Amino acid sequence: MQLKRIAHAALLLAGLALSGQALAEKQRLEFWTQSLAPKFDPYFKNLVAKYNAANPNVEVVWVDYPWDVIRTKFTAAIASGKPPALANMDVPWAYEYKQSGLILPLDNLIDKNQYVAGAVKDVTFDGKLYAIPFYNGANVIAYNTELFKKAGLDPKLPPKSFDMQLSYAKTIKARTGVAGFAPTLGPTKIEGLLIQEGLDVMKDGRAVFNSPEHVAFVRKLADAYKAGALLKDNLFAQDNFQVSMAAYNSGRMAMLVTVPAALTRVRDDAPNIYKVTDAAGAPLGKSGIASGGWQFTFVVPRNVDPKLVPEVAKLGSYLTNAENQLAFSKFAGTLPTSKRAAMDAHFQTLPANAGAVEKGLVAAAKNLDVTRTIFLAGVKDAELLSTKLSAAIEQAVTGRKDAKVALDEAAAFWNQKLGK
Repeated sequence: MQLKRIAHAALLLAGLALSGQALAEKQRLEFWTQSLAPKFDPYFKNLVAKYNAANPNVEVVWVDYPWDVIRTKFTAAIASGKPPALANMDVPWAYEYKQSGLILPLDNLIDKNQYVAGAVKDVTFDGKLYAIPFYNGANVIAYNTELFKKAGLDPKLPPKSFDMQLSYAKTIKARTGVAGFAPTLGPTKIEGLLIQEGLDVMKDGRAVFNSPEHVAFVRKLADAYKAGALLKDNLFAQDNFQVSMAAYNSGRMAMLVTVPAALTRVRDDAPNIYKVTDAAGAPLGKSGIASGGWQFTFVVPRNVDPKLVPEVAKLGSYLTNAENQLAFSKFAGTLPTSKRAAMDAHFQTLPANAGAVEKGLVAAAKNLDVTRTIFLAGVKDAELLSTKLSAAIEQAVTGRKDAKVALDEAAAFWNQKLGK
């Protein structure tokens, strides 16, 4: 595997570098972020200036790369023996680098108690902490209270489970003619829905999503689809967010599951719909996991100069401390991973005349301890396999194939690809 070959080469280069060089008096610490420039230029430049002024023994430098470039740059930097001190990675990428032995465990360097439980679990692999939590997302459910009333539903009682959401959607469709919501059934998304609902996708390296419980779940989806309760626009696409937003904003859909920051688009693009929109925490799945988590972190390359590691950890703690996370989250509209930042009034107290945006933010913050980044860990050709599973779900939900047959065929495909 290429990343593993790079790991061995990188360690060799690190050893050579250390034997032949004395440390410079002023250490340069580069940290990389992804796709945060130019919007966040003032934020990071201010952060760096403060740190450098308070720590004259180091020179911190911020570098931003586009999201589709940073992995290539990071891997090449490690291979060349000139890695950055810290690099901004999402959880699946951090897991891949951990599996390849290219990043350091950080348990003895970082106080993980300063971060919320869900964020720490996301980056704890094989019992060790492999990344510094930074910022996160978390879903909420926005709903049209007028459509709820027309359907005979109490707007003060939003759905508390996925089953309840399906039931509400069928009632709304039957009594108003409007679709209820659009679940995420497309490639790379369907696994998250199954796992959140307590339905394993894999076990002991084999696909196990064709059990009677899985079949029953898919048949519930098919029943809702047949009733017109699910928005059919792009329902099985990898990303159905844009059409879902458009449907909600035009009154063609009653419930929108999204991150709080996205509700500003309802507020700004559809003010009449926003007036009758309320927001609550997205239903927790049977696993107890809140949906919508996609955490970004900082990882430390394994071949960073060992003498610099304490300074690197200090910088990582600074970038993700409560004060700085709070400022970043307010600016970016994200959720913090710092416990203390999450307890700030910004996330805990509704302002007077709060709208759905503010209600959604507070609701999402309450779920942070159970918000997780769900992904297929350590699976080769994960996107291909996910596409096959999503296609099987589409066949079953639209009635073109029996659910049991469709899931059996997809599981057989997976296990053949997995060598099982």
